[in-house]
Amino acid sequence: MTGLAHRFTADSVGRALDLVGERWSLLILREAFFGVRRYGEFARTLSIPRPTLSARLKTLVDAGVLERVDPVPEYVLTAAGRDLFGAVVTLMQWGDRYLAGPEGPPILLRHQDCGEITEAVVACGHCGGTIATDKVTPEPGPGFR
Repeated sequence: MTGLAHRFTADSVGRALDLVGERWSLLILREAFFGVRRYGEFARTLSIPRPTLSARLKTLVDAGVLERVDPVPEYVLTAAGRDLFGAVVTLMQWGDRYLAGPEGPPILLRHQDCGEITEAVVACGHCGGTIATDKVTPEPGPGFR
């Protein structure tokens, strides 16, 4: 196999989208990031049909993204769920930049450490440099087939 053909046989983006790429799943995660934990709160804040909510919550729990905690059922983000925050914030910022109306973004994120309105940046974990399409080269990894 040459070039980037491995993208189609070991596609992490595709696997991730299979799990969280559906609209309601991402909206459930957004609500969980901002403190919603109970079934009724998800149903109210999202105006989601209850059968759809039940199915999406089950999928996210089964995948280890949310954990159901009893006795009063609450849905709490796991480490895997918390790690999706950056992806959701990046998607939100893209929507703010390209889809928001003239009045601007509906939600801003204030960084608690410095008190400023923040914008997430994708950066290299080694040098801190910005990651962009012209600054990376895809290559086969250990999961290459």
